[in-house]
Amino acid sequence: MHTSTGRPEDGPAAAQGGEGRALPDPRPGSRSDVLAFVAQNLRRLRRRAGLSQAGLAEASGISRRMIVNLEGGDTNVSLSSLDRLAEALGVSFVEIVSDPDAQGRRIDVVAWRGRHPASEARLLGTVPARSEARLWAWTLGPGDRYQADPDPEGWHEMTAVIEGRLLIDLAEGPVTVEAGGFAIYDSAQEYSYVNLFDGLTRFVRNVVV
Repeated sequence: MHTSTGRPEDGPAAAQGGEGRALPDPRPGSRSDVLAFVAQNLRRLRRRAGLSQAGLAEASGISRRMIVNLEGGDTNVSLSSLDRLAEALGVSFVEIVSDPDAQGRRIDVVAWRGRHPASEARLLGTVPARSEARLWAWTLGPGDRYQADPDPEGWHEMTAVIEGRLLIDLAEGPVTVEAGGFAIYDSAQEYSYVNLFDGLTRFVRNVVV
């Protein structure tokens, strides 16, 4: 992990901005439950690591403006960017997004919302793996999609569709999963989830790190 000699600093939240594939915010004022603990966790973990906002930006490759915005309560950020921040801080993704007072492995936090009011990704819990494993419950409304950045080498996903019809559009080739089916794939590639159903598509996603 890179270190910085800079003094930890806090700045006022800048104008909303981002980098990479930031999460859309189509319904202003409706996202108060999304990644609700990121601001306080990021500030606390950054200070514990002795990093300034500029130092964390250098270590993670995430812009300082985005870090300022996140610590100010703006959660317009991709999940992969949170992974990079966690790696730079030497902590797990779960420590970034979960309630610091929660007990046990159950997490149950909303981490993403799509354009359709019913579309969401909820991180349910985590268990140890080589590093960790994450259990997610996803819902995509009709026509909605989630575009992911490639995960680090060695990461995999196991996705099981409970309801609807899901297209997993992998760089290596698309996979369509019907209700009751599942797919296992290397997530160190660009991919997206697309709801091909005219109703809601619900699926469970396991990320193995």
